[in-house]
Amino acid sequence: MRPILRLFFFLSLTLLGAAQDVTPTERFALKKQEGKTLSFHGFEGVEFTLGSGALARVVFPREAAEDHPWIWRARFWGHQPALDIALLEKGYHVCYCDVANLYGSPQAVARWDEFYRFSQELELHPKPILEGMSRGGLIVFNWAKANPEKVSAIYGDNPVCDIRSWPRGKSAKDWEGCLSTYGISEEQSVEFKGNPIDGLEELAAAKVPLFFVLGEADEVVPIEENALILSKRYQALKGSVTIWRKPGQGHHPHGLSPVEPLVKALLECRN
Repeated sequence: MRPILRLFFFLSLTLLGAAQDVTPTERFALKKQEGKTLSFHGFEGVEFTLGSGALARVVFPREAAEDHPWIWRARFWGHQPALDIALLEKGYHVCYCDVANLYGSPQAVARWDEFYRFSQELELHPKPILEGMSRGGLIVFNWAKANPEKVSAIYGDNPVCDIRSWPRGKSAKDWEGCLSTYGISEEQSVEFKGNPIDGLEELAAAKVPLFFVLGEADEVVPIEENALILSKRYQALKGSVTIWRKPGQGHHPHGLSPVEPLVKALLECRN
């Protein structure tokens, strides 16, 4: 059964209250609240709520590629969607699980773990591409480090890779929330080792390729304090890193234009 039909079938079971004589896969889906359809640049999708209460979305290609590959979007749903649309055209699914105000913390990782389990019930590929723009970099790298065997590739677009670069010194409200979410103090943050730039050994050993699109004049998330540090450390571990630089550009606009070189690179590393 195609994933979109499977999901609508599961959601219809919820509406009918058909909780008896269902398979484990169906029983998992019965925990979800009623979903609603959505349209994403001409593609069909569904929006629903996970058991934890997190908002989730799945957009389906018109014809799924073999093994149902997917790209997992972190934060800023629909912003600069050129890559997502291009991959949908190639038969990829586009997925999203909201982790707003969790700053890549263990709570965010646990929420993504929940969505990942759901993705496997939908029979999506076991190794998605992770897409992290700006603060989305925190969750994509921290989840990938916790699950290196479940990642095909990581695309970071001016990504936050160190909470001491952002939000510290950039947003007092976000910094306070970040410290609270991680359960650390300002003083403890100085020696904090839970950033994307830390503990990259297992990710490199799993040979997960990294792809960065970086505005060189970014003052919000300076690349010298984030992506370039991570890249240097990853390459020292023999990890693969590809970078597209945008001279003179700041934090915005995100994305690579034209997007085709990025699409080609991601397709080539599919495994």
